[in-house]
Amino acid sequence: MPVIPGFIDEDPSLMEPSDDAGMDSRSEVLVVAELVVNQRLDTYLRTRFPAVSRETIRRLIEQGEIRLGGQTVKPAHRPTRGDRIQVHWPEPKSLDVEPEKIPLEIVYEDEGLLVLNKPAGMVVHPAAGHESHTLVNALLHHCRGQLSGIGGVARPGIVHRLDKETSGCLVVAKNDTSHTALSQQFAERRVEKIYEAVVCGHLPRASGEIHAAIARHPSHRKRMSVTDGKGREAWTSYRVLERLSGADHVEARLHTGRTHQIRVHFQHLGAPLAGDQVYGSRQTRRLCELTNYAAPRVLLHARTLCFTHPVRSERMSFTVPAPEDFQKAVLALRVKGVGARG
Repeated sequence: MPVIPGFIDEDPSLMEPSDDAGMDSRSEVLVVAELVVNQRLDTYLRTRFPAVSRETIRRLIEQGEIRLGGQTVKPAHRPTRGDRIQVHWPEPKSLDVEPEKIPLEIVYEDEGLLVLNKPAGMVVHPAAGHESHTLVNALLHHCRGQLSGIGGVARPGIVHRLDKETSGCLVVAKNDTSHTALSQQFAERRVEKIYEAVVCGHLPRASGEIHAAIARHPSHRKRMSVTDGKGREAWTSYRVLERLSGADHVEARLHTGRTHQIRVHFQHLGAPLAGDQVYGSRQTRRLCELTNYAAPRVLLHARTLCFTHPVRSERMSFTVPAPEDFQKAVLALRVKGVGARG
């Protein structure tokens, strides 16, 4: 049976076809090839299938689509070496989102993927309050049926995300092969992600490393925060590109990909991003008082993205310049008191 790239265990010889392989090309069997000490089944499968969310894996286990030795188990079951895990991927259901003809700035495109320059203000995925005019709506129109079906839902292959107010490079997979291979690269930290930001205040050093675990905020569920060893490992490196009036223009490299990582890490250093009303509203107000410049949004731009092409194995690098509002912010903050509100 065909094997979905990126879904095999460390030892390819341990991948076996399922009993109904001739009937369903989306069934497969994994044999646990390594010792799994105190690791839940859903957690283990998340490492094997990085393109599939843990919630989707948990749902498939609960629905009996994923079995251990032919038996249904719970997501919390702990597999051991030699266990046979049968995985059946349901036929993708249509995504209940309407295609919309929204202009996209395509930086690169081929049969398997595209790289685009996402504008600030565009939401990636539909959600409450943002049911339309999102990147997914635009991709459904642009891709015209070339959609990833990973996890049982036909959708554009959103491999990674950028916050609504963040501009810059975003790679999108157009089929399962590209989706799984790119997701594997992100999971294994083989993707280079370089950002530019304007932070409030001045960093104590011209360059540095931020190693601080991130978890959901204990009382504000829509926020993230640095925790004392209880969150997920997070690593950001940075260097100051230019000292500005009351702010720094910085370059940041993401070595991990946690939610709001750059925003949380610079807040942790006492220099939150300018315009960030979630993690730095007080400092943003203070910056405006000092310089007469009011940031129109979170001043964060995904400048460079480097990854290996999932089919050609060619290393690819894409860089897009910061948009006009970002460049105006840097210019305005070069001289104290120069700038425009709004």
